[in-house]
Amino acid sequence: MADVDLLVVGAGAGGLAAAREGVRVGRRTVLVTEGPPGGDCTFTGCVPSKTLLAAAARGEPAAIALAQVRATVARVAATETATVLRGEGVEVREGRARFVAARAVEVAGLRLTARSTVLACGSSPRPAALSGLDTVAEDSVLTTDTVFSLDDAPPSMVVVGGGPVGCELAQAFARLGTAVTLVEAAQGLLPGEDPDVGAVLATVLSRDGVDVRVGAGATAVAPGPRGVRVSTADGGRLDAARLLMAIGRRPAVDDLGLDAAGVARTASGAVAVDAHLRTTAEGVWAAGDVTGLCPHTHAADEMGRLAAANATRRRSRRFEPGLVPRVVFTDPEVATIGLGEAAAAGRGPAWVAEVAMSEVDRAVTAGREDGFVRLVAAAPRGTRRLTRGGLGPVGGGRPLGATIVADRAGEMIAEIALVMRIGALTGRLAQTVHAYPTWTLAVRQAAARLALSGGGARRARAVPPFPEEETR
Repeated sequence: MADVDLLVVGAGAGGLAAAREGVRVGRRTVLVTEGPPGGDCTFTGCVPSKTLLAAAARGEPAAIALAQVRATVARVAATETATVLRGEGVEVREGRARFVAARAVEVAGLRLTARSTVLACGSSPRPAALSGLDTVAEDSVLTTDTVFSLDDAPPSMVVVGGGPVGCELAQAFARLGTAVTLVEAAQGLLPGEDPDVGAVLATVLSRDGVDVRVGAGATAVAPGPRGVRVSTADGGRLDAARLLMAIGRRPAVDDLGLDAAGVARTASGAVAVDAHLRTTAEGVWAAGDVTGLCPHTHAADEMGRLAAANATRRRSRRFEPGLVPRVVFTDPEVATIGLGEAAAAGRGPAWVAEVAMSEVDRAVTAGREDGFVRLVAAAPRGTRRLTRGGLGPVGGGRPLGATIVADRAGEMIAEIALVMRIGALTGRLAQTVHAYPTWTLAVRQAAARLALSGGGARRARAVPPFPEEETR
């Protein structure tokens, strides 16, 4: 007989959600955590980074901003301690869990058996593949796990990695007074998105004083006159007081004994799961960053609740990454969901409507005209009939995805996420009355261009990964 109904390994966003779901449905739930509950999001991710971004935007002095980071982390962490969780009915065991069988783990010398297990071990910074790292002072090289321990902003910094975290922290430290150089090996920032997103962001970061270098990644590091010297693929030499590695994260699965449990991994090292978040081991599910599916806190929360629900009930629901919005909290923000234009065009006929923020009265009144709203929708059957009736080519089509670069993009994307979740037509967005002047009115403007004849929609095009002129 199993010791517990549900065993949750890891106490980040996914693990906390899974454990609370287990208690909610009346299962005896044990949460195993190696560190304090809260995980990366609370201590080294969303909470500290968004606090730093907000403080920098307000013009706070660097030392005060970093002190606010620590105070905010402590405040949030206090809401999810082991004591709080036990008060909610979750049994908390501290220590590193290691599988000894599919339904059994060892924690601090104690063997626990479980009817079902949810793996939610999170991720850790990806190791830097730079030569010479061992030749520079240890405190000269920062990761996204250690950067928030600074007491003040360094005078200069090289940020390696132009993804979401690299862009956010480059902008934050530049606003705090640091001379920042941002290095990205790809031909543009945010290489996972359509290229004009990165182009807008590069312009904005440059305006904030960030020296943006794309198309030539960092190759080596050595001691330099300011602290570190970073070499780039194009022969460049960059001197700075600190080097920040922001090249992504990898699933934290080392020493878990996955082989003993029969849990397979993908080529990237993530825990392999099916659409229902089941692993290859009987009775074991996984959620959050450890799956490599969708590296966002809100995705981990959704996956944690879903995995626990699937593990404890007969009915099983699918996790749908395409319905999870993604937000980069730069200024302006970048929010995306589903397919971008290039991806949509590669899958079949699709239509696109775009509204520049300079056409949105709320953005004009706020003086925040950088960016755009782009809505991509499928072309339904019966296009000709719809067009003759006054509707545009996708008047009855469903949204496939959206990209928003705007001051409030993270909030604006939620409306599109809801429409995609319930399977509503693009025309419904166009018919919905939005208050004037608001940021979300831009979403309606884009939807109207798709839904109405002559609205300015165009066929989606499979644009190259980056504009041709940037690759010469």
